[in-house]
Amino acid sequence: MAIKLSKSELGKYRQLLQIDQHEIGADARIDADTDTAPDPHDLYDSALAACKAITLLMYAEKANIPLEDVEIDVTRDNSEERSGTYRLHVDLRLKGPLEKSHLGRLEKVAEKCPVHKLMTAATTVVTSSCKIVE
Repeated sequence: MAIKLSKSELGKYRQLLQIDQHEIGADARIDADTDTAPDPHDLYDSALAACKAITLLMYAEKANIPLEDVEIDVTRDNSEERSGTYRLHVDLRLKGPLEKSHLGRLEKVAEKCPVHKLMTAATTVVTSSCKIVE
């Protein structure tokens, strides 16, 4: 899987991400003119929310837990990002005829979603190459 990015004609900084057959916009969100799409931090944070919801729904299905829906709010505190700490608080709201015993299990499962583990336990190595194209 490769992600292709190109400049969108819809704004000064707006980008178009092509992921297989899917397209997602991204922008700088500096002001009203550049607030045409989520910024890269929003996409990063959203990956965590989506992964947790999908992981919970899949687990509940396999474990016969009557989880009908998951709503998630992610709150970002990037005030210390430059010094190396990026904080995300995830508020999970689980819907369905659940019992209290399900809550603890589902909370543990949510913390084991692949993106949560990637953000908290993996070392990510990024390499870049640059070339001039005409």
